[in-house]
Formats: sequence, structure tokens, C-alpha cells
Amino acid sequence: MSVEVLDGATILGFVEDEAAFDSSINDLFAQLDINHDGLLSYSEMLKELQSLRVFETHFGVDVKTDPDELNRMYGSLFVQFDRDSNGAVDLEEFKEETKRMMLAMANGLGFLPVQMVLEEGSFLKKAVERELSKAGF
Repeated sequence: MSVEVLDGATILGFVEDEAAFDSSINDLFAQLDINHDGLLSYSEMLKELQSLRVFETHFGVDVKTDPDELNRMYGSLFVQFDRDSNGAVDLEEFKEETKRMMLAMANGLGFLPVQMVLEEGSFLKKAVERELSKAGF
């Protein structure tokens, strides 16, 4: 983990850089596709969603969350990715929903810089690294 400064433009630039964004999407999709069938099942995506601990923490502090409520929230997220409702997420669905979420984050952040703690290898960390490399750092 590291503390980084970023804004909406950092994320927007990363998403609009098709080579960088597609490469990151392809890498994560391949990592999540445990059985290598070209589709992400709910159980394959669930491991990634749970590792983010979005619903299990509040500002970094563990909170008690009802297991049934967690299952509903994770199921709801999976449905957002599974646009054709076939029970699996293909690479294009994964890319489009991730892009939509990243653009929503960019819009929410706006153009005032904020400091964030970022996981190594996360899309936001890659966005910051891309911006730094373009600036010659």
C-alpha cells in the first residue's frame, strides 16, 4: 500500500488510454478466471470482491455486517457485471462495467486532488503510475 495524490483527471486519463486500460483489464480478468474458460463465474468474482472488503469496513475499521446482507450486495454487484444475465461475466462485460465504475469514481472525485491509500496493483494505483510516467517521474 502507498499514499498517493490523485484526482478525476488521473482516473479519466487511465481509462481513456486504451492500451493501458485494456492491458490492466486483461491481466485482472485472466487472474480471476481460475478455470480458464474465458468467463467469470460468481464464485470467481466473489473472491475478488471479498478481498476489497468494501462492505466489511468503514473508513478502514472493521464493522459487523450481516452475512445475508453481504451475499445480497455481492450478488447485486455481480448482476451489474453480468449484463446479458447468463450467469457468467465475459471479458467485454467485465471491461465495460469496470470502465463505468472507474468513470463514476472520476466524476465523483472531480478535479480537486485527494490523498488516498492505494493497494499495489490496483487500477487506481496503475492510473497514478501512468500519470507519473507521462510526467517523467
